[in-house]
Amino acid sequence: MNAALVADTTARGGAGRPALRRALPWIGVAARIGLAVVWAWAGWEKAANPAQAAQAVRAFDVLPESLVEPIGYALPYLELGLAALLLIGLGTRIVAGLSALLLVVFIAGIAQAWSRGLAIDCGCFGGGGPIAPDQTKYLQEILRDLAFMVPAVWLLFLPRTRLSADAWLAVDDLPEDDDPHDD
Repeated sequence: MNAALVADTTARGGAGRPALRRALPWIGVAARIGLAVVWAWAGWEKAANPAQAAQAVRAFDVLPESLVEPIGYALPYLELGLAALLLIGLGTRIVAGLSALLLVVFIAGIAQAWSRGLAIDCGCFGGGGPIAPDQTKYLQEILRDLAFMVPAVWLLFLPRTRLSADAWLAVDDLPEDDDPHDD
């Protein structure tokens, strides 16, 4: 290895570090798109049958009846809105925070249903409502939502991604080799 290359990599923080630094915004793109797909799928399935979405909310038995339908009917559009914003990369940190918060609410809802012995399908991706006790999948649903939390938390802490409206609208304060506009 020549001395100039060694000096360059150590000046930037060690071998492999520049490549990782360049990859982070692309990992963020994958996180944005992956989470957008989740929200779009969940929202689309619920929007296709809003009465069923309201029934899924009702099955959790935590809200007053006066809030069940408004939440059941609005939730799909919130999820579709999150998906659209993530897809274009607008307000990424805020949307990631809202996504993480919504996932925490979903996890808490599933956990409380499980702890209370309710037999329901969460309705996270359509359907929902009472089911046979041997059909519940609470642990899988909680683990799935925890997995969805990973890209949300990633974007909460590293919201700067390539191919995003945020990057195109931002004041250019990145070093030249880290400019998201170079694509």
